[in-house]
Amino acid sequence: MASLKTLKGRIASVKSTQKITKAMKMVAAAKLRRAQQAAEAGRPYAERMEAVMASLASKVVVGPQSPKLIAGTGAEQTHLLVVCTSDRGLAGAFNTNIVRAARKKADDLIREGKTVHFYLVGRKGRAVIGRLFPKQIVHQHDTGAIKQVRFADAQEIAEDLTQRYEAGQFDVAHLFYAHFRSALVQDPVSQQIIPVSMPESSGAVASGVEAAVEYEPEEEDILAALLPRNVAVQIFRALLENAASEQGSRMAAMDNATRNAGDMINRLTIQYNRTRQAAITTELVEIISGAEAL
Repeated sequence: MASLKTLKGRIASVKSTQKITKAMKMVAAAKLRRAQQAAEAGRPYAERMEAVMASLASKVVVGPQSPKLIAGTGAEQTHLLVVCTSDRGLAGAFNTNIVRAARKKADDLIREGKTVHFYLVGRKGRAVIGRLFPKQIVHQHDTGAIKQVRFADAQEIAEDLTQRYEAGQFDVAHLFYAHFRSALVQDPVSQQIIPVSMPESSGAVASGVEAAVEYEPEEEDILAALLPRNVAVQIFRALLENAASEQGSRMAAMDNATRNAGDMINRLTIQYNRTRQAAITTELVEIISGAEAL
């Protein structure tokens, strides 16, 4: 049985930990509101940009002169998985879920005979991916210095990916991040960003009705200008979603940790009181026994 001094020290230690987790929960809650507003504000633009790219792509006859970001490399052998995680831990299963989705995609592609490489954004995904795929990480983009996500940060990543694509280092790029739904729910998402996904059929085409839209300049010229920006926009959306998801997951995790610390303090306090009562009872018995012996 633990001594009274040991139990008292453990109670004090758990109380200190509880103060820390409670403070982290409050900080995460304060950051969550701003991050959630930014993520929700960025969704309509990213979704509309993706829809416009798909619409334009469906009207263009892909040929040798088409932009490479839509025409592709002519092969689908080498896949680059862009895995966006955080640089800080203590965020529950936020990073784990994203890495698990990327691992599953990688395993599926490898079983199909494809070559898989990883492009990591953030530090928390490197430990697991580096252990399972040690020779397949081509780059890690450190985001530790980013206090608030800006479009310039996403544009920097997009330009690097585009240059690697133009150099023939990969054929298809998939983006992995967490879609923020609430502080308790963040869904891992996989999205192909390079080349642009060609729609199988839109609702208008399926119903036999097409909108009368004329583009000025031609569709190919618009695509050449907008395709690189679309990559940056989708990455920007992923970073915004991740920022909100990280704070929501951390707030929930710290709330659970605070509750667990409270439960542990109660159990230790009960154990401390019982041990103290047992010690007092033992001392009284010894005193009474000694008095009767006299």
